[in-house]
Amino acid sequence: MAGKTYNVGVVGYGMSAKIFQIPFIKTTPQFKLYSIVQRSPKDGDSAPQDYPDIKHYTDANDLIADPAVDVIVISTPPPTHFPLTKGALEAGKHVLTEKPFVPSSAQADELIALAKERNRLICVYQNRRWDTDFLLVKHLLSEGTLGRVVEFNTHFDRFRPVAPTTWKGQLDVSQGGTALFDLGTHLIDQVYTLFGLPQAVHGRLLNQREGRAELTSPDSVSAELTYPNGMLVNVKIGILSVEAPQPRFWVRGTKGSFAKTGLDNQEDQLKAGTAPTAEGFGVDDPESMRLTLAAADGTFSRAPVPARAPETYKAFYAAFGRAVESGREEDVPVKAAEARDVLRIIEAVAESARTGKDVVLA
Repeated sequence: MAGKTYNVGVVGYGMSAKIFQIPFIKTTPQFKLYSIVQRSPKDGDSAPQDYPDIKHYTDANDLIADPAVDVIVISTPPPTHFPLTKGALEAGKHVLTEKPFVPSSAQADELIALAKERNRLICVYQNRRWDTDFLLVKHLLSEGTLGRVVEFNTHFDRFRPVAPTTWKGQLDVSQGGTALFDLGTHLIDQVYTLFGLPQAVHGRLLNQREGRAELTSPDSVSAELTYPNGMLVNVKIGILSVEAPQPRFWVRGTKGSFAKTGLDNQEDQLKAGTAPTAEGFGVDDPESMRLTLAAADGTFSRAPVPARAPETYKAFYAAFGRAVESGREEDVPVKAAEARDVLRIIEAVAESARTGKDVVLA
């Protein structure tokens, strides 16, 4: 007997909705794409034209008030995430909110309490937990291949001398914008997934395009996270990195090291129109990775990188579908409390950049 199908409404019709949400909603058995909110459809960018067989709204409040909607996906700029998530929860909907969750950990706590009060689920779209290269790193660490990790370096570097005109370049830190909340949320969430909250954080916020420190609207970030066992995590976001390929991971442990260049390719594949179900989706280039192991006599040798079938972003949506079906918070693939902890780390980076001092968390 088939289970219930849940009607999903999507708020926003930008890249997030078109590339990262709707294709996966349509491949998740528990979900049915029911409605889209697009404030100003126009020729060439029109949800009603692209999806003529579903319901359409121009105002998110109308979608939130629709009693037929079970799940609301919020794929709008960060300043809208808090009021839209709150409104959806108050209307009795489950919510999937695009990252960054909300601009502050205090707002996250308020939404967590509201979701508990209304017995509804919040999930945060931290899709890069399902990057193929990150899952390989997670596997290497869980298997003990590298031994005890002493240094973990994670980069998201690009050469973008012209600032973007989207929210990523227009909003400041207080609004959940800039490189700190855009790319920093991805990198710090991955670190948190592997290691939890750090003991202390030291951060630098920079404007590399103009060559100065910048606390309000940084385009680049350098942060050091320290853990009680002495491990150092370096988080780097650079906007003027003239390299090809760009560095991604460099992990050093007591038994070996792992290095990776280039980003996970799922985003580029989705932008190119590749379906999440297509053969080869999410498969990474083995030549972009290097695994080096130490022998008992202290010599080094390059080892084959374990071959693993990619889980891809489909695994995120599959888990979210199961969570909505069960109604259990413990089944949510990215819990709001985890996103709140990531926001605490981001806030610590910003505070450290402002004061020049370490911020102790745990």
